[in-house]
Amino acid sequence: MTPLRVMLDYIYPWPNAAGFYVARDQGWYRELGLDVELTTHDHGRGDTLAHLQRAEVTFGVFPSNRLLVRRELGEPLIGVAAINHTGLETIQVIRERGITQLSELEGRTIAYGPTPRGRAMVAYLVKQAGGDPSKVITVDSGHNELTPQYLLSAGVDAMFGGYWCWDALTDDGSAEQLLTWPVSDLGAPRYHSYLLGTQTWTAERNPELVRGFLAATARGFRLAASDQEATVALLHRALPYLPEWKLARSLQLVSTSWFHEGNWGQQRQELVEGYADWLHEHGVLADPGVWRTATTDEFLPATDSAGPATTSEFLPE
Repeated sequence: MTPLRVMLDYIYPWPNAAGFYVARDQGWYRELGLDVELTTHDHGRGDTLAHLQRAEVTFGVFPSNRLLVRRELGEPLIGVAAINHTGLETIQVIRERGITQLSELEGRTIAYGPTPRGRAMVAYLVKQAGGDPSKVITVDSGHNELTPQYLLSAGVDAMFGGYWCWDALTDDGSAEQLLTWPVSDLGAPRYHSYLLGTQTWTAERNPELVRGFLAATARGFRLAASDQEATVALLHRALPYLPEWKLARSLQLVSTSWFHEGNWGQQRQELVEGYADWLHEHGVLADPGVWRTATTDEFLPATDSAGPATTSEFLPE
């Protein structure tokens, strides 16, 4: 068996990674001669893309905007499949502060990671709502997990960066005290929240490995979406401290983002190119055309319509 390390996007495991766990549990990676280890990144040594660049893992899951920025810097990384077909992020506000629309964030505080992309997104959404972004007070959320509990205890009015499908997993009832707006409902550009990728040299030198891994992974995501009861049981064995009903709700929500028109994995040009253009317009990318070499669908299994019929209808939207 060939050892293969795959780095996921967040903690071990959450339902957005369910397809990988299902594929491994079903033995579909092993049928390819692969002994797959699923892991998460060490924040002290960088994100998933940093680990990929150092060849410490063969495949990794990462935000699409980060890939575009790193490709512009010349890093040999490439997206080979889409995990999500919508943005998972939200802006949340504390109900008792009386904020009913984003324009009312003027003079208020909002916590998030103030990266160039984060600043651009918050400013854009506030402006879309008719507000003045220069009057919104940014608070660096640091390494805090962006949950309802954090927002309620941080002494700020709002938060950007939590996920509508993640809160279902972590909520202790605090979310009832918040208004939650998916960024897709606020006029954000359309984008793939997460992509699956590898090094360019892996794709060039070992295309059959990439094709085989993607085919098995696609099967895993299909089964995870179609048999959610069994998938929740599998995840619960890894996370026994989380109630199954929370895992079930989070899986139900996030699985709606895995397929487009029944197909898994396609990195849609309208999302990748459109997002690159938006990042360029807002000073995050110098070259919007970098998307052309940053992603490829050539290793995906043949498209079909076998995915669940409702998965392209993103529930929060």
